[in-house]
Amino acid sequence: MSFDDIARRLDQYRNEMIDLQIKLASIPAIAPSSGGEGEAKKAEFLLAFLKDADFQDIELIKTPDIDAPAGYRPNILAYYRGRSSAKTIWIMTHMDVVPPGEMSLWRGDPYKPWVESGKIYGRGVEDNQQDLVASIFAVKALQSLGLKPAYDVGLAIVADEETGSGKGIGYVLKKTSAFRKGDLIIVPDAGIEDGTEIEVAEKSILWLKFKTLGRQTHGSTPERGINAFKAASYLIVELDKLYQAFPESNPLFEPPISTFEPTKKDANVPNINTIPGDDVFCLDCRILPVYPLEDVEAWIRKAADGIEKKFGVTISFEHKQRAAAAPPTPADAAVVEALKKAIKAVYDKDSRAIGIGGGTVAAYFRRSGYDAACWSKVEETAHQPNESCRIDDMIGDAKVFAHLMMQE
Repeated sequence: MSFDDIARRLDQYRNEMIDLQIKLASIPAIAPSSGGEGEAKKAEFLLAFLKDADFQDIELIKTPDIDAPAGYRPNILAYYRGRSSAKTIWIMTHMDVVPPGEMSLWRGDPYKPWVESGKIYGRGVEDNQQDLVASIFAVKALQSLGLKPAYDVGLAIVADEETGSGKGIGYVLKKTSAFRKGDLIIVPDAGIEDGTEIEVAEKSILWLKFKTLGRQTHGSTPERGINAFKAASYLIVELDKLYQAFPESNPLFEPPISTFEPTKKDANVPNINTIPGDDVFCLDCRILPVYPLEDVEAWIRKAADGIEKKFGVTISFEHKQRAAAAPPTPADAAVVEALKKAIKAVYDKDSRAIGIGGGTVAAYFRRSGYDAACWSKVEETAHQPNESCRIDDMIGDAKVFAHLMMQE
């Protein structure tokens, strides 16, 4: 039987895949820390669906969470056994979604999904249900044709991806030995519109909040105060020199350099004729893995010291996020090569390994010593009003996953 037979079977599942998408998106799964109840109800629905679909060895791993009404956050591992158990082909997706945001920006109810012009609309339909559904139906297509994959297939459907993954894959990796070093691990939670990029590496993330303290005074008597806003502005200009201090370039990443950008600015005084005695701003740093975060922080501290001396202010900074880059997955790793073959077979396009500035849940695998690759074909509407999933992308992703499962 050829791969074309599998692809045709997946095309025949179009309406069933849409139906599962709509049912899943109708069950809100928002983290308690974001005002929701967690993923328990969605997990109950999925467990019943997977059992009816003849998945074997379904395991539910409950992460304790006193803030969730169920008392736990659910993580599902479901298997379809292959011709060999020498390794497992894993596809990891997540059940949780972000809140809908400003409801007036939606053209419909985000929890009553609708189909329009070849797309499904609703919260979570792209992030991450497009590939959750695709992974399930990739297996169903093989089952319906009586085909065994080359190796065991494992679907990891986890919680808490949107709020840190500590109660999701982070907990699962600590509690199970299901993952092995030779496994192929695909995390379809990053991608671009044409599906030609495979994410294998991430930059370090450093978010800093700076507070500059001076002395408030009337705008007509600046000599009686110390202008914290002015000092902070000079510091922002000085921080732009980080680009020259850490100039390495790596073509694997987009952009290929480290970035250091001032972002959020808090209000200081409410009126024009007062010189502010304090000022607060934030800096978003995305740093190539070649640079230790400690080196960047030391440079920043030295720059702040210089501004303190120049203006007579006190400058402190605190971490809002600090995450050293996980070890990259090699660009020629087995999971990357397998994805390239599958993408070529389905879309007739060559793909390439890249690094990104954002963080993905694949970092949990990489820090644990596993090669993992992020891939999907998406319009990148995640977290936006009117989030959507192109139905053809969902079916195409299922074909890529099915191809992976059949590779020797």
